[in-house]
Amino acid sequence: MTTRRTTTRTTSRITADVGSDVGSGVGSGPVPRPGPAAVSPVLAEVVRSGFVEGRHRGSLVLLAADGSVEFALGDVAAPVFPRSSNKPLQAAAVLRAGVELSGERLALAAASHSGEDFHLDLVQRMLADSGLTADDLLNPADLPLDRVEAEAYLAAGRVRDRVTMNCSGKHAAMLAACVRNDWQLGTYLETSHPLQRLVAEVVEETSGERVTAVGTDGCGAPLMAISLTGLARSFRHFVIAEPGTPERRVADAMRAHPEYVAGTRRADTWLMREVPGALAKMGAEAVQAVALADGRALAFKVDDGGLRALGPVLARALGLLGVEGPVVTRIGRAPLLGGDAEVGEVRAVF
Repeated sequence: MTTRRTTTRTTSRITADVGSDVGSGVGSGPVPRPGPAAVSPVLAEVVRSGFVEGRHRGSLVLLAADGSVEFALGDVAAPVFPRSSNKPLQAAAVLRAGVELSGERLALAAASHSGEDFHLDLVQRMLADSGLTADDLLNPADLPLDRVEAEAYLAAGRVRDRVTMNCSGKHAAMLAACVRNDWQLGTYLETSHPLQRLVAEVVEETSGERVTAVGTDGCGAPLMAISLTGLARSFRHFVIAEPGTPERRVADAMRAHPEYVAGTRRADTWLMREVPGALAKMGAEAVQAVALADGRALAFKVDDGGLRALGPVLARALGLLGVEGPVVTRIGRAPLLGGDAEVGEVRAVF
């Protein structure tokens, strides 16, 4: 594969202090003001009736099996918020805290679940196992993430709930860590909480980078900025880690129970089910990370957060890593409709 490196500089607004010892708690200091952002390369085009009506720009990195950068577009060294792509790292921190999770429970701890009944039932059981209820969750109430599930949920007369929110499995696992260690329940989302310090340790150790900023994710949990290259390195670390380590246990649980990581109609599930050894996790704002069994890995972010570009970009990136087959075609398909007819598509252009 030909190595291509583009070093266009991208910046983003940072909502937390930089330069502090994140693993020991975020310090104080001025927040740096971002400079002008350079234009990222186009990763995908929106084509309707043969006319290009939109473009999605972003950055992408592919790692070889030895961890070296094999292909890059955009600024893959700039910090980004991984969003829910960092959930495997948070789940590993829960294991480091001494919680004995395995199987479906551990997969759900790393999940952005679709809100299907089997997800919601297991979240409730996880809470009950810790002597807790949905009232102890600090994530916001929401509808199921999956549109089909959300429509059925509303049709049944149900309303937004904390358990239904896609991050509730992660929060149930975090609460279990607090119960296990007699840590405060009401402050488990604060950056100074012992659990979040463990998360910072996992992020920095597996990515090989220092956390440059801390923000707040949509679920209320701390969100730690690393580069796309660091994110890809973290996923690589999880699949090649020694069996029995927290990182490998998370990877193994996710790959064995992918429907608990996402849902029955989600690309992460399809990929982990059909590509042996693949570990995949998407995040909001069109972030995606994947590692293959041999240590090859990828990470990308679409600048405008357009999730419609995620599948085509992911499929093209997998193709560059040599992953082929019906599942890649399925993931990459993003048709556009005109009335009831298919009149175009979102397509990768790199």
